[in-house]
Amino acid sequence: MAMKLEKIKEERKKNKITFLFKGSDEVFANTIRRTIIEEVPVLAVEDLEIKENNCALYDEMLGLRLGLCPVKTDLKSYNLKDECKCEGAGCAQCELKMHLKASKKGYVYAKDTQSSDPKCTFVYDEMPLAKLLSKQKVDIQMTATMGKGRDHAKWIPGLAFFKKEPVVKIGTVKDAEGIAAACPQNVFNAKGGKLTINKDNLYDCHLCNQCVDLDKNITLEDSGNFIFSLESWGQLTNKEILTQSAKVLLEKIDNLEKQI
Repeated sequence: MAMKLEKIKEERKKNKITFLFKGSDEVFANTIRRTIIEEVPVLAVEDLEIKENNCALYDEMLGLRLGLCPVKTDLKSYNLKDECKCEGAGCAQCELKMHLKASKKGYVYAKDTQSSDPKCTFVYDEMPLAKLLSKQKVDIQMTATMGKGRDHAKWIPGLAFFKKEPVVKIGTVKDAEGIAAACPQNVFNAKGGKLTINKDNLYDCHLCNQCVDLDKNITLEDSGNFIFSLESWGQLTNKEILTQSAKVLLEKIDNLEKQI
């Protein structure tokens, strides 16, 4: 059976997509997951020049916070430093300059940061960075660079995970209402003493076996397929993450083939 992807649902507000992974095994599904987490490059704050900071957060804490704020990434405009024509010296094609300066009492938000590239700013404008009291200031020059999740968590583009596709079979059950109420993912509907599957929530099943423990006439089976979920943290779209992970994987296979 050829490998096939079928989109189950897409939640745009959550930057999340879920699809059915057919014709594959756990090894390949996990390879895709690891490639997404470790090999897809994105921008993140790497270097800081703190000119002034007298707020409650220490310089190191503020620097760590800025580093973990996701930055919108344009893969066509920026390169990894070790792959850039400048050979790592630093240029506009491998570095993004950002500046945070605030002195007004109250919260300092990600939107208060200025970027040298309008396309590449912090993803979440309302993310709080610090809180200033009267006469407190922050003035920080930042340099964001491309990196990969294998080097630091701040370069991970999102959350990727998979689980087995559940196949639920229902026989004659004694307490339909009790089983439906006990399911933590609301996989079942109960009406008139009859238990049916709620198809909208079926793929939310965690295979916890709670329903099986309540009634042995319910069985859970493994279809051999996988439910794969990807939730972007905003640096890239889900499509860009999947496309880039496939590109990286193909490049690795080509390099391996050349060495054989």
